[in-house]
Amino acid sequence: MGNTLGLAPMGTFPRRSPRREEPLPNPGSFDELHRLCKDVFPAQMEGVRLVVNKVLSSHFQVAHTVHMSALGLPGYHLHASYAGDWQLSPTEVFPTVVGDMDSSGSLNAQILLLLAERLRAKAVFQTQQAKFLTWQFDGEYRGDDYTATLTLGNPDLIGESVIMVAHFLQSITHRLVLGGELVYHRRPGEEGAILTLAGKYSAVHWVATLNVGSGGAHASYYHRANEQVQVGVEFEANTRLQDTTFSFGYHLTLPQANMVFRGLVDSNWCVGAVLEKKMPPLPVTLALGAFLNHWRNRFHCGFSITVG
Repeated sequence: MGNTLGLAPMGTFPRRSPRREEPLPNPGSFDELHRLCKDVFPAQMEGVRLVVNKVLSSHFQVAHTVHMSALGLPGYHLHASYAGDWQLSPTEVFPTVVGDMDSSGSLNAQILLLLAERLRAKAVFQTQQAKFLTWQFDGEYRGDDYTATLTLGNPDLIGESVIMVAHFLQSITHRLVLGGELVYHRRPGEEGAILTLAGKYSAVHWVATLNVGSGGAHASYYHRANEQVQVGVEFEANTRLQDTTFSFGYHLTLPQANMVFRGLVDSNWCVGAVLEKKMPPLPVTLALGAFLNHWRNRFHCGFSITVG
């Protein structure tokens, strides 16, 4: 009579292919754990600043900065940067050389190199006129789902002094990242180490980050309400200084007016805000900032013009 019930014979049902899990992403650098929250807060401004940027070629760019302030002598900075041809992302180009020199001859320089597909190196030098203040060497390896970094600061074989920092981050899930930092310092008559544990959880519209160690704690929360409004909250505690700070910042974007407004208020009774205004079609950006510390009764404001 055949299959009167219309049932398919055994073994003819289509088999479901096993679900392939997406690989875990790379967690990025340890120094960028709190970056989203810190970008919400306004930068300190004081005095009058003029910045002129000039693109000389697709690889070379220079900037001239003149700063005048009532708290010190006027200053001039020459900033130059070179970017190579190897671009891994919109913000990563190798090799990269960045230098900044002021009118007194002091120099800050950075060199970024891509030694292999996953291995990166960075060298940082800082001088005060003819005297070296800081020399630092970094090596970073980025795996598929982890990042390991080793930093040597001011190594001195003759004086037997060095600062060594080791970072490690591991993606546990697509949203959770765990890791740690070990800081070791040695100089004649003194030696010590500080261990810090770190964790970061990223949701669709918010990111929470926590660093806890023997030296203190640093917690931050970033929330993107919509395309125009972002807020950030930071908590920092230092066990050595016996000091704690709580800060709240917000970032407001007005695309129709070409304006960006940032503000902050913290537990030290300090409030501040910076307003940035672009002037299209001219390549000019104006910025006006003011900061007031009610506890110390200090007020300072700043104004800057950026061309290019």
